[in-house]
Amino acid sequence: MDGGGDRTLHSSNVAVIQEIYDGPNSQEYFAMELEKALDSCCTIIVIEPPQLGDETARWITVGNCLHKMAVITGVSSLLTGFLWPQHIIGQAPLTVFSVLCTGLYTASWQFDHCVKYQVERDARKLARLPILSALTAASPVVLVRKDDTRRKILHCTVSITAAVLCIYRLYSTAK
Repeated sequence: MDGGGDRTLHSSNVAVIQEIYDGPNSQEYFAMELEKALDSCCTIIVIEPPQLGDETARWITVGNCLHKMAVITGVSSLLTGFLWPQHIIGQAPLTVFSVLCTGLYTASWQFDHCVKYQVERDARKLARLPILSALTAASPVVLVRKDDTRRKILHCTVSITAAVLCIYRLYSTAK
C-alpha cells in the first residue's frame, strides 16, 4: 500500500484501483484513486470499478477519435488541395474540420493526465501482465502509459499545414 488507501502500487509501477465499496461515496473515492495514479505517472493502471473504467475508457476513446479525425481530414485537405488546386470548395471544409478537431483536442485533452494513457485491449498483452491474476473484477479496464509527443506533433503539423495551404489558395483565388 502507498498511503492512498486501497490502491496498490507494485514494484513494476502498476496501480490497481480495487472495487471495494466502503460507503456511499465509493465512486468519488475511486475517482480520487484514479487521479492519484494518473498524477504519479504509473506505467499501468488497472481500474476494477466498472463505472469508472467505462467512463475513463470512453474519455480516452473520444480523444483518440478527435486526434484521428484531425489527422484524416487534414491529410484529406492536403491531398484535395494538391490534386485539385483550382477547387477550394472541397479543401476548405476539410481544413476547417481538421483545425476544429485539433483545437478541441488541444483545449480539452492537452492538460488532462489521461492523454498519456491508452486502453489496452490486446488479449495477448493483457495475458502477460502478472497482476491480472490477482484481480477481483471480471473485466477490469487496463490503461497503459504511452508517449504522446509524436501524436501531438503529427496532428498539429497536419492541421497547420492544411490551414496554411488553404489560406494560400484562398488568397491566390481572391487576387
